[in-house]
Amino acid sequence: MTLLEVTPSWQNIMLTGRHGIGKSQILTKYFESKGIEVKTLFLGQMSDPGDLLGLPAKDEATGKTTFMPPYWFPIDGKPIVLFLDELNRARPEILQTVMDLVLNRKLAGRPLPEGSRIISACNDGDEYQLTDLDPALVSRFNIYTFRPTVEDWLLWAEKEGLDKRITQFISANPELLDRSSDTKEEQGLEKDPDRRAWEKVARLMEHVPNPMPVHQKIVAGIVGVQAAALLFISFRKEEVSPLELLTNFKAVKKQLDKYELHQLTLLSDALARFFETDKVDTLERTVVVDNLKAYHDYLYKGNREAYAHFVSLIDGTNYKKMLIFINKELPKTYKTVVEFIATL
Repeated sequence: MTLLEVTPSWQNIMLTGRHGIGKSQILTKYFESKGIEVKTLFLGQMSDPGDLLGLPAKDEATGKTTFMPPYWFPIDGKPIVLFLDELNRARPEILQTVMDLVLNRKLAGRPLPEGSRIISACNDGDEYQLTDLDPALVSRFNIYTFRPTVEDWLLWAEKEGLDKRITQFISANPELLDRSSDTKEEQGLEKDPDRRAWEKVARLMEHVPNPMPVHQKIVAGIVGVQAAALLFISFRKEEVSPLELLTNFKAVKKQLDKYELHQLTLLSDALARFFETDKVDTLERTVVVDNLKAYHDYLYKGNREAYAHFVSLIDGTNYKKMLIFINKELPKTYKTVVEFIATL
């Protein structure tokens, strides 16, 4: 987001990356939060330059042909973000029209409002049917590769309130968040997981506390058979949530006693994300303090490997808010953490 804030509006931006990683969604939410309307054009679906230019009409005063503004063009003079999605799927004749737009910021002689931005998105990878872009067109864009990490997606999913069973599953199986087929023969109608697909699954399952076999079939159609099978195996395992941990540690301690190392590390991951999304602010402060200390002491005294992972989370760069909370509310615990880090 800092990149978008610093780049002047007159400089065009191109984002490249796989499909389904949230390029358009993130841009739309960011600019709409700033009060700027985002107009998205799916260039790969346009068959004629008229879809961009608008319909021709006769100017009665001059007798000349003009173009009526297309549906997306801002006629109120307010700046917009023009998001050109699927740029490298567009037909060559569409790209010729885009060239004038990105070069002169005009469409059929009609300028975009001052302060408007042009941002495009391209899919990259051998699995796509793509159009080669003219180097002259490419040179008009600042190009950035968009590859959010698994941690980025998990934080986003936490903020969006996606079904925690899905985030726990991806946290335990990060390799299944994005995966494309390895060979040409497997491409086509073979379903593979991607980030958009996992969001669909989370939205589907959030109202299904007790999944049935039919739900597994539905999910298989979204993320593929293998990922769906692994997901539904994980559903049969009862997992402790960060909310349960921070509100009643005593009640979940017996369950934690049965946990293996990888389960404790996943719980700590989820706990750090819980703090990072400010959900802890909705809970009683003193209760959170007591239960977080109890969990810290439990790891520190009972499982040094799991404790080392817990410390690595709050000492890292991705999750700062849990560290700040411990420093402020649990100074003695914070001292223990610092002393442990010094021994590594």
